[in-house]
Amino acid sequence: TASTDMKWIPYGPGAIMLHIADRLGEKAFLISQRFIEELERHPPFGLLEIVPSFTRILLEFDERLVPNPMAIVPDLELQLKRAPKVRATKSSVKEISAVYDGPDLERVAELNRLTVAEVCRRHAAVTYRVYMLGFSPGFPYLGLLDRRLHTPRLPTPRTAITPGSIGIGGEHTGIYTVPSPGGWNIIGHVLEPIFDPGRGSSPDGEEAMFLLKPGDRVKFVPVKEKTQ
Repeated sequence: TASTDMKWIPYGPGAIMLHIADRLGEKAFLISQRFIEELERHPPFGLLEIVPSFTRILLEFDERLVPNPMAIVPDLELQLKRAPKVRATKSSVKEISAVYDGPDLERVAELNRLTVAEVCRRHAAVTYRVYMLGFSPGFPYLGLLDRRLHTPRLPTPRTAITPGSIGIGGEHTGIYTVPSPGGWNIIGHVLEPIFDPGRGSSPDGEEAMFLLKPGDRVKFVPVKEKTQ
């Protein structure tokens, strides 16, 4: 179970960091979602930006209005205490077809003393949670990855990774959404675009661009080859 010994950390001029837990987990995720939703409903005076990560939330304030954010920590803690609790979603699992054909499959298998088939089986066996969208548009950080698949990033990152590539980086797995450099181990690819700007013209607007959002549950369905 994730530790939830929360603490506030000064983060340069005009910003503070809320440390929620030492490790990623469902409890820490729900606390983070609860606080973010509350801040979006009732933003504190001078708040400019909310930047979430796995177990921390950075709050950036206008220095002219809030020169010392640590002074308003009691108010923020009271706001979190009063915020409605967020329950783990029971929504249906989004199944994503995946081809396990990546160039780093053998590396992941070798480093973890598994067969390639076992790597694929273990990766597809988990129902993941989308904990956050990351460094490129719509990039989903998925957890919790099977511990036997935790694999160090590549010694030298690739200069370009194809959109749709499934990667493993340390204790996380995710899906690259746009062409970009990256150091994660590529173990396969998905068949459906995770980020598609063309979907933004739909009635749902910008949200339609992203196939996944934080809180979604995801399961990879292995397929042998691309469907026609």
